[in-house]
Amino acid sequence: MLRKRGQKGFTLIELLIVIAIIGILAAIAIPMYKAQTIKAKLTEVTNSMSATASALGAYYMDNVRWPAGSIGTIQLLSTSLGVSVPPAANSRISVVNITGGVITFTASRIDALVDNLTLVMTPTTSAEGAILWSWSGTVPSVYVPKK
Repeated sequence: MLRKRGQKGFTLIELLIVIAIIGILAAIAIPMYKAQTIKAKLTEVTNSMSATASALGAYYMDNVRWPAGSIGTIQLLSTSLGVSVPPAANSRISVVNITGGVITFTASRIDALVDNLTLVMTPTTSAEGAILWSWSGTVPSVYVPKK
């Protein structure tokens, strides 16, 4: 007496559905992963800018003015304001410029979407002496820190 055994395995349709689901998930996840990776790498730049803003704020509170002239190198940033950022050879920062309290850093070695673009912190002082910083620059707004 022969018994009919049940089919084992998956049908072609079931396999195609699984492949389609994986493709849809990958299409959503990969761009989000790339964006988060860029944001994570940009934190070196934004953290250095925040430290610079703190030093500039202290300078402004002590002297009631912004530093004269322009600070245009990472070395000058260290010697004039005491802010240490990673050296250019190991850094994600290629250009530093501080003029009249406005901090401009140029990103490098992060991703083609943001390399050679700038992040800018602009101060606004109130009558009471408080300093408010606003972010801008040429980096796409999705990567610019929130206020």
